[in-house]
Amino acid sequence: MCRREDRRKSIHWSRCGKNSFYRQGSSRRSKPLHKRNPVLIAAFVGAIIGALAIRFVRHPQPNQDWLVVASILGWMLFALYWSLSATNAPAKDAESRASRRVHEVLINAGYLVLLAPIGFSPAIPLLQYRFVPVSLIPKILGLAVQAGSFALAVWARRTLGQNWSGRIEIKTDHQLVRSGPYRVLRHPIYSAVFGMLTGTALTIGKVHALLAIAIVGVAYWRKIRMEEVKLREAFGAGYEDYRRSTWALIPGFF
Repeated sequence: MCRREDRRKSIHWSRCGKNSFYRQGSSRRSKPLHKRNPVLIAAFVGAIIGALAIRFVRHPQPNQDWLVVASILGWMLFALYWSLSATNAPAKDAESRASRRVHEVLINAGYLVLLAPIGFSPAIPLLQYRFVPVSLIPKILGLAVQAGSFALAVWARRTLGQNWSGRIEIKTDHQLVRSGPYRVLRHPIYSAVFGMLTGTALTIGKVHALLAIAIVGVAYWRKIRMEEVKLREAFGAGYEDYRRSTWALIPGFF
């Protein structure tokens, strides 16, 4: 059978073809992250700040390494903003929890590879190899790229409004947004994430940052493919016209 009924949650799971990653007819709402566990978010942010402070106070680093700390704090601010701005409009078609978990594992693995080697020397020396020479210029350039990409992410997030969701969803009153950065890019938030990763990679200047970009790239390549299938199903010819007139991530390139 293509469908079975979960009597406890009254959810029909589709097991057929392309819909195997989605559940349909879900009206259950969950509270945004910042309403569920604000203490956990604050503790997480505080723990990272405390760990960085202890490391750099006990083991003073060259002045340029404080620019790396600034880049890390930029990611923390990004995560905090994203949690506080989360919305939860009802969805009529949503990605399954299992599929969402795959994305989360890949994204978190990428961030771990990006940030963990800064405080701990990895067992693989190649990850600490520098692809950018030690210089103030690429670090400042990296912070500028990261800040600009952060601004793009906020602009895109505010433009989407209630249409935004962390997982792939088609909202009950979903609209095809074509204003703001969406006039040029179909996925400007993902473009912004890659921009922030690139900025941090320039600031850190080591191979593990490039590996992190590759891991996150796999996550978003997978998500973009799935997301565009659902948008094409939801908006039909209108989305095809939009797709032909825009770029996915990078204008003039991809």
